[in-house]
Amino acid sequence: MNNIQGNKKDHFYTKDHEWIKFEGSVAYTGICKFKLTGFRQIQEVHFEQPLGFKKQGEIIATVKFDDYIIEAHMPVDGKILKVNEQLISGDCNILMDCEDNSAWLALIVPLLPQERQGLLLPKQYQMNNQNKHA
Repeated sequence: MNNIQGNKKDHFYTKDHEWIKFEGSVAYTGICKFKLTGFRQIQEVHFEQPLGFKKQGEIIATVKFDDYIIEAHMPVDGKILKVNEQLISGDCNILMDCEDNSAWLALIVPLLPQERQGLLLPKQYQMNNQNKHA
């Protein structure tokens, strides 16, 4: 499994608790642990038309545990090159076990690799979550 670590300046979040880590002309994307609150395990990750172009906000995958279903969205416009094979082969709980940004959903090619519109820096994301709980 890829361990997506490194430079925090290339790491961003969405208001809907997804993350994106830019690495040159490609990026990894996934969901934050916060979005999995209430999940004791993950029974299934279903990818919606896993490869090809998606617009920002379109559903990449749904994650299921019993009656809970959450959606993971595309953080930017771009093309999905690859999805995480571990999730397809049934090792879905890696999303629960790993820190944010090490268990990825998809490898994408952003349409505009330098565009950050609608994304939050880590500090902005933390402040946004703190304000929701205040």
